[in-house]
Amino acid sequence: MNTERGEVIDTSYTTVHTLGVPRGKEGSRLRYMHKSGRFPVVFQKAPGDWSPYLIDIFTTLVEIRWRVMLLIFSLSYIVSWLSFGLCYWLIAHVHGDIDNVDDALCVHNVRGFTSAFMFSMETQTTIGYGFRGVTENCIVAIIVVTIQNVFSCLLDTIVIGIVAAKMASARKRAQTVGFSTCAVVNLRDGVLCLSWRLGDFRGNHILEGVARAQLVRSLKQPKGAIVMSYQDLDIQYHDIVLATPTTIIHKLEPGSPLYSLGPDNLLEDNFELIVSFTYTGDSTGMLHQTRTSYTPADIRWGQRFQDILKLGQKHYKVDYALFNETMWVPVPLLSAEQYDRRRCPLEDQPLSPSVKIKGRSFQVNLEFTEEVLYQTCL
Repeated sequence: MNTERGEVIDTSYTTVHTLGVPRGKEGSRLRYMHKSGRFPVVFQKAPGDWSPYLIDIFTTLVEIRWRVMLLIFSLSYIVSWLSFGLCYWLIAHVHGDIDNVDDALCVHNVRGFTSAFMFSMETQTTIGYGFRGVTENCIVAIIVVTIQNVFSCLLDTIVIGIVAAKMASARKRAQTVGFSTCAVVNLRDGVLCLSWRLGDFRGNHILEGVARAQLVRSLKQPKGAIVMSYQDLDIQYHDIVLATPTTIIHKLEPGSPLYSLGPDNLLEDNFELIVSFTYTGDSTGMLHQTRTSYTPADIRWGQRFQDILKLGQKHYKVDYALFNETMWVPVPLLSAEQYDRRRCPLEDQPLSPSVKIKGRSFQVNLEFTEEVLYQTCL
């Protein structure tokens, strides 16, 4: 692959680093979190233990899929119509309305279960064709109609509330705020930095949010158990106003979990970078979160993101077609720790030859190219 400076590659379709094990084969690395932000975690509980889902039934109905929710709501209406229809049929049967032809009836024109079901549906949906109706001759029928009307209002409120909450779910808004498909390592002000890009794809932009990053490693215990370790990464400017796409930066400095990690042993390490952006939507005022993860195979060493923000006469122009595109830049193939040691030698070590660049003198590290020295020192 040609690595000349300035060449643009699209990292959405180009794989620079690959894992050593092909996908689908035994021993492939399991992600802690998918790129979509979902966790591949399955909870094993005792069979039939549905108490956590029934206690918070509202959240359960909001989180289930649309087809399941619509099926449950449809069945709830049908079951209620059948239940109250059965009550009206029992009332008519006990009162003798089925065989009685006089006017002293509890419910007019209820001669069987089918007509009782029709009267129940007409009552609950407030259709009221006027063909069937409760009379004042039976107080039990009046009480049942009252109970059904109250239950109908309660059921409609629950259904409308859950549908509205599901349509305004934070997950839908989170799909319009995205991270780049890869992370890059390059030099910024002479410091090796790990960075990734964040952008809002909607017109009503987010006013403020907080970005976080955490390094997750899985440690295998002797008996086969897995212990997860978590390390927070310091981020420059974690409070973000996301009016335009921004690049989130983590400096590979002493104290960073990635300080001693170089490009040679990057793929050999077993970690996953979990990044998130928590914000409040300006349209709904709801709290949202967008998250994704980067494995060592998703980190591009020696690349930077292509510029996508330009200044127009009246507007800032953002080209989201370049959101995931990167370009090669000269970066030393060393870990940040090795790079700092060679850039700042100890006092008792002999100094390297010096050169002048734009009127300033610098010590030359013979292992770095002149192009890298320019980017480091300027």
